[in-house]
Amino acid sequence: MSPAMTDRPFDIVLWGATGFTGRLVAEYLVKHHLDDGLKLALAGRNEKKLEEIRAGLGPKAKDLPLLLGDSFDEEALSSIAQRATVVCTTVGPYAKYGEALVDACVRHGTHYCDLTGETQFIRRMVDRHHEAAKRSGARIVHCCGFDSIPSDLGTWMMQEEMHRRHGVYAKEVRFYAGESKGGFSGGTLASMLNLMEEIRRDPSLRKVVGHPYALNPEGEREGPDGSDPMGVEKDPYVDQWTGPFVMAAINTRVVRRSHALRGYPWGKGFRYSERMTFGSGAKGSVAAAAVAGGMAAFLGAASVEVGRKVLSRLLPPGEGPDAKAREEGFFKIRFVAIADTDAGEVELRGLVVGQNDPGYGETSKMLGEAAVCLAKDPLDSEPGVTTPSVAMGPHLIERLRAAGMTFEVKD
Repeated sequence: MSPAMTDRPFDIVLWGATGFTGRLVAEYLVKHHLDDGLKLALAGRNEKKLEEIRAGLGPKAKDLPLLLGDSFDEEALSSIAQRATVVCTTVGPYAKYGEALVDACVRHGTHYCDLTGETQFIRRMVDRHHEAAKRSGARIVHCCGFDSIPSDLGTWMMQEEMHRRHGVYAKEVRFYAGESKGGFSGGTLASMLNLMEEIRRDPSLRKVVGHPYALNPEGEREGPDGSDPMGVEKDPYVDQWTGPFVMAAINTRVVRRSHALRGYPWGKGFRYSERMTFGSGAKGSVAAAAVAGGMAAFLGAASVEVGRKVLSRLLPPGEGPDAKAREEGFFKIRFVAIADTDAGEVELRGLVVGQNDPGYGETSKMLGEAAVCLAKDPLDSEPGVTTPSVAMGPHLIERLRAAGMTFEVKD
């Protein structure tokens, strides 16, 4: 935290507190951090709804300040950014509603975190704001939810432990999304559909978001990884049938940007991939093929206007599972890191586990803890348009472990 930020009235301003996910983040921060002296304000465009949200947060929240503004009101956003150490936003699709807020935070040296998984939006923020954020001291941290904190922090964890145990970094890290229970986020779907609409208007975007190194710095968008695998295969490292993972298109780009921002300590030949696992038998093969076919059908439907309209009605943004469903959800992600040593090839295996559904329960926890980490922890990372692991690394892992998530490495 810069010295100037210690004088700001709010540690965190939660932008979008009246939305479904925004309310969950507000509940999390009030329950777990308000008693520790966190200076929190709720922000949005509808004062009545903000008052209703505040009233629903219980007696501890009755005096929380309410700030009003609109996603396109530059003056209001500037006023909010000036008064906060961190602006935490749940208002998406970010490609439609997010840039003015990023701009305000960059101009005022205010840290920022969000839940975007929109490659095209992040690329624009990198191109337009990275250098200015470095000058102002703002850490602009995208992808602070299920996409892409488990991927980004998990890969960093595997590399740190490989180096600690064997004195080398892994030449490859493989991510496997395994058992999980939880609904798909309506906000995530809305962002995907908005991307397809953007591609319809500007077909060149398809090449941008499809590039495996889309978020790397200019002049460094090359490496050994190819396009995201969409087929089915029996994976030798886990001895299971695997298929495509829907969030790989953003997670892999974030991990590669993290590596680039660190200066490529794992080597320019480092490889990273993500797959879903479905078991080792015939049922696993069928399930993997069904998911691969379903993803292809979804992408086909989303690429045409009538398909986008139908899909948007299936899971509207702003809605989500009830508390019981969120609490009964979970996710389990396995990592395999492979390295060459003088004694031969070695492997480490890791695990990231969340105890609530990934799209809402654990996502609100991850975003909330990221915001508190940016506001409170003694970070020495370089500012700019950065990533969760580069900006917060060990500080955020420790916070998430304390909050009930598992980050562990085994032989």
